[in-house]
Amino acid sequence: MPNFPAPPATPLDPLRERVLLLTLAGIQFVHILDFMVMMPLGPILMNELDIDAHAFALLVSAYTFTAAFAGVLTAVFVDRFERKRLLLITFVLFAVATLACGLSTDYASLLIARGAAGAFGGVLGSMVQTMVGDLIPFERRGRASGTLMSAFSVAIVAGVPLSLLFANHFGWRFPFFFIAALTAGIFFLGLRQLPTLRGHLPSAVTSPAERAHPLAAMGAVLRDTNHQRALLFVALLMFSGFTVIPFITIYATANVGIRQEDIPYMYLAGGCATFFTARWIGRLADAYGKVRIYRLVALCSLLPLFVQTHLPVVPLWLMLICSTVFFILVPGRMVPAMAIMTAAVQPRLRGTFLSLSGAVQSLASGLASYLGGAMIVQEAGGQVVGYGNVGLVAMGATLLAIAFVGQIRLYTAQTSHPSPGI
Repeated sequence: MPNFPAPPATPLDPLRERVLLLTLAGIQFVHILDFMVMMPLGPILMNELDIDAHAFALLVSAYTFTAAFAGVLTAVFVDRFERKRLLLITFVLFAVATLACGLSTDYASLLIARGAAGAFGGVLGSMVQTMVGDLIPFERRGRASGTLMSAFSVAIVAGVPLSLLFANHFGWRFPFFFIAALTAGIFFLGLRQLPTLRGHLPSAVTSPAERAHPLAAMGAVLRDTNHQRALLFVALLMFSGFTVIPFITIYATANVGIRQEDIPYMYLAGGCATFFTARWIGRLADAYGKVRIYRLVALCSLLPLFVQTHLPVVPLWLMLICSTVFFILVPGRMVPAMAIMTAAVQPRLRGTFLSLSGAVQSLASGLASYLGGAMIVQEAGGQVVGYGNVGLVAMGATLLAIAFVGQIRLYTAQTSHPSPGI
C-alpha cells in the first residue's frame, strides 16, 4: 500500500480537548469497571456458583480471550470506517452483553455472557486510544494517557466499592445491571461530544484495488518490524500484571486475613492514590520521555509485585499500604506505555495497529490469568498456595519489558518517519 500519511485532525482548543478526554475517559471507566469488578467478586462467585479458583480464572480469561479474537477481527476493518460511529455501535453492544451477565442463571451462562462482554468491551480500549492518537499531539499524549488512566482510578475508587456494596446487599448480579445503566448514560454523552473522524479513510489517490482489500492494512502493520517489537512489548507488559491482579482479593481473604467486607477499602485507597499519580506520571512522561519514565515506574513496580504475592497475615492498615503502592506502580506503568504504543505507528494505520495491540493485550492478559490460576491451589483449609511463584513470573516478565521497550521507534509527529524511542 502506498505510504500516504493521513492529514492531521484540526487542533482542538484546550476546553474542547478536555471535554473530549473526559468523554473518552467515561467510556474507559465503564469497560474497565466491567472487567475489574470480576476480581473482587471472586470469593462471592466461588461460593455462590460452587466453583474453584481454576473455574474463576476461566471466567476472567473468557473476557480477555474473546476480546483478543474481536481485536483481530476489528483490525481488518477499523481503519475503513468513521471512528465515532464504530465506537458508539461497539459501546451499545457492550452494554447489551453486560446486561446479559446480570441475567445469567448459572456458571455456563455467565461464562458465555462474559465472553460476549469481552468481545465488545475489550475492543473499546484500543478504539479510545486510536481517537487519542488521532486528536492529541505527541507532546501532550502522556497527559492524555494519564487522564484516561484516571478512569481506572475512578473505577477503583467509586465503581468497584459501590459494585461490591451492591453485591453484598442485592447479590452478585446487581453490579452488572449498574454498569449497563452507566453505559447508557455515557452513550448519549459520547453521541453529543465526540467528533467525527474521517481523516484516516482511504483518499482519492488510493487505488480501488487497495481500498477493496480488507487485509491490506493488517498486512502492512504485521510486516513492520517496529510494530512487531511494540506488540511484543505490550504483551510482556500485560502478562506481567495479569498473572497477579485477578487473584489479589482471593489471596487477601484466604492468606492475609482480610475480611470480605473490608476488601472495598483496599480498592478505595488504591484508587484515590492513582487518581492523582496517574496524571502525575503522564506529565513526567511528557517532560522527561515516555520510555525513560516507563522504565523508572516499571523498575519500582518490582517491589510491590513481590510483596503483594508474599504477604503473610498482616493488619488491615498494612495491607492497605501494600495494595495502594501496588495500584500506583503496577497499573501506573500503563500511562507511559500507552503513549509509546500510540506513537509506534504511522497515523494512517493507527486504528488497525491499536486494534491488534488490544487483541495482543487481551490475549496476554487471558493467558496470564489462566496461568496464574493454574499455578495456585486452594487447600482444603482455604489457604492459597503458589501465589508467590506467580509473583516471580510477573517480575521476570517486567524485566523483559524494561529491556525491550528501548527497541521501539516512535512517530513523534504526524509524519511517516519514526524517531528513536524517547
